[in-house]
Amino acid sequence: MPSTATTATRRKRTSRRDEDAPLIPILARKVREIEAKAQHGKLGPTNRVKFQVIAFLVREERARVKADGELGDAARAELLKRLDGVATILAKTAARDTSLIQLLEADQATSPVAKRMRRDWLLESGAELAPEELVIADVARVQQAQVVPAALAERQVTPPAVESRLLASPFLAPDLTPRPASTPRRRLDGWELMGPLYKAFESGAGGSVASMELPPLPEYDHLSPKGLEVMVHQSRFVESVRAGHRSFLLADEPGLGKTAQSVLAASVAHAYPLLVVVPNVVKMNWAREVERWTPQRRAAVIQGDGQDIDAFADIFIVNYEILDRHLSWLGSIGLRGMVVDEAHFIKNLSSQRSQNVLALAARVREQTPGGNPLMMALTGTPLINDVEDFDAIWRFLGWTNGERPSAPLADKLDATGLTPADKAFYGEARDAVISMGIVRRKKKDVAADLPDKLIADLPVQLDDEFGRGIRQAERELGARMAAKYRRIIEARGDRADARSLSLSKGEIDEDIVRLVAHGELEESKAAGTGGDNVFTMVRKIGQAKALLAADYAAQLQRSVGKVVFFAKHIDVMDQAEAHFAAAGIRAVSIRGDQTTPVRQQAIDDFNGDPEVGIAVCSLTAAGVGVNLQTASNVVLAELSWTAAEQTQAIDRVHRIGQDEPVTAWRIIAAHTLDTKIAELIDQKQGLAARALDGEAVPDGESEPVQLAALMHLLRQALGGD
Repeated sequence: MPSTATTATRRKRTSRRDEDAPLIPILARKVREIEAKAQHGKLGPTNRVKFQVIAFLVREERARVKADGELGDAARAELLKRLDGVATILAKTAARDTSLIQLLEADQATSPVAKRMRRDWLLESGAELAPEELVIADVARVQQAQVVPAALAERQVTPPAVESRLLASPFLAPDLTPRPASTPRRRLDGWELMGPLYKAFESGAGGSVASMELPPLPEYDHLSPKGLEVMVHQSRFVESVRAGHRSFLLADEPGLGKTAQSVLAASVAHAYPLLVVVPNVVKMNWAREVERWTPQRRAAVIQGDGQDIDAFADIFIVNYEILDRHLSWLGSIGLRGMVVDEAHFIKNLSSQRSQNVLALAARVREQTPGGNPLMMALTGTPLINDVEDFDAIWRFLGWTNGERPSAPLADKLDATGLTPADKAFYGEARDAVISMGIVRRKKKDVAADLPDKLIADLPVQLDDEFGRGIRQAERELGARMAAKYRRIIEARGDRADARSLSLSKGEIDEDIVRLVAHGELEESKAAGTGGDNVFTMVRKIGQAKALLAADYAAQLQRSVGKVVFFAKHIDVMDQAEAHFAAAGIRAVSIRGDQTTPVRQQAIDDFNGDPEVGIAVCSLTAAGVGVNLQTASNVVLAELSWTAAEQTQAIDRVHRIGQDEPVTAWRIIAAHTLDTKIAELIDQKQGLAARALDGEAVPDGESEPVQLAALMHLLRQALGGD
């Protein structure tokens, strides 16, 4: 589109006073109208477009005035001074409504509305425009078929305020027509690389912490708002964003301020609009952190169908559960960055949750100029069961497509000069992936003043009838699986393979043990809470321990002060709360079925009210994104099925701001499956230690905890464990 500089020679003179710049009085009048509107409240979509058109016409007119050789120095200075006056009013208006700041950056009119406004103002100034500038056609909005699956199309909502934002945008919908791309032949193109990449992390190849090289600490703190201070490790991370890096797996241990780092990174990268996808429990906390660290930015928390959303916000915060109905409009507003908090939530690629996140991530990359948006996956526990838990996160970040590394990663692997046949390849491959943007810091390394953390096991005897019933149910489950095992052995008969025949009498065939346990696990999942299975058994153990754990927490609270009590099941939480009330201890509850304001009020009461002694928390709903560091003692009334959930729960207390040693008391039912589950959880900690922290730890069980627990029961029943 020709600028005013190129059309200046076609302008007609309108009046003697403004014959050198007839557009300036029009801009001055329009900017005063905008200023008056802003003084009486928020600007509507039409006035926001007007604000943008004024901004880029001021820049065009300034360039024209500077380049006009017919102007004398005095006339040129006078015109530039008048343009500076218009720009000053724009700046003051933007200071009053900070959402206007990003609108100052548009350098040309591209939406039909903005094009028409520019055309009309130039014609009013007496400019003669080219034919292509006079006729402006509406552009059909690009359909977001690749973002919204057909099954979710009917669920899509578009909040009314979002329509206003889309109309106010000066940018066209991007052209997403596939373009042929030349793919240079690489040395490793014929090799299968995903397996070796996972193996490199599984073996801990290289023996170092999985963290990319970060810039040194800047001499001056340019990030912290008044009254706050960015920690050294946080500042170095943000400096890497300032240096141009744009994709990160931020895997700092829980409690090291990943939310603050993300908010500051978005500010430095100017990655607005920014989408943040989070567990429901932390939506309010994210909004608070945005206000705390970047008070000049506005955050909109999306609730339900988003009817009351601030569509002109800089940051949109949505929880995983409702993301599916907002895919369409989120894919249309020109996102420039995306953060996925607790990114291990998307590890299951077959889940709709994961597919929604990955589809939006691809859309963000397509829409961002240069294809390099700010993409951040946050999780202190990226590995739950095995190293392939990295898969979805790497896909989200654009490092792989699940089958092959991306072009940048493939280039790094090619540059090693090695192949997967070379032993040295694995250490180099791990380093190559890390350099793509893995950042991992441990508390002991970056927060030396953070107190120690201790996990202490408290075995309890279940000597009542309930406890005896649990042990009997375990024996019956083991016997049922043992019967299946023996039937398989007998059915083999003379068809047994050489390996089975080589087993001495009484020796257990581990392949069949795994097969039987896997079948039992699948049946248990299908049955849910019906019958006696591993899930109902663990729930019964939790119920049996409930009052013992609650009594210990009550005694602990009287001696040490505030205590956080974690349980997995609602009935265990209910029993504990009733016990605390009977003991005269005031408690708050943090559960998954609470609204965000109610949950946040409970957190605030626990942290701020000295009369509140115990926080009763759901292990799944309160295990992430909740800050409870006013306590230093945690009681785990029930065990999780993953080491990650246990770590996340304890780190609600063991985090920045804690000034006392933290102790987590695990209540374990002795002589039951509970003891084995605790052992398996501890073994699972070794996976992250090898893959992320480069520690030389022995391999533990490779199976999920549920499967390994069932295999343990079966071995016991067969007399081999």
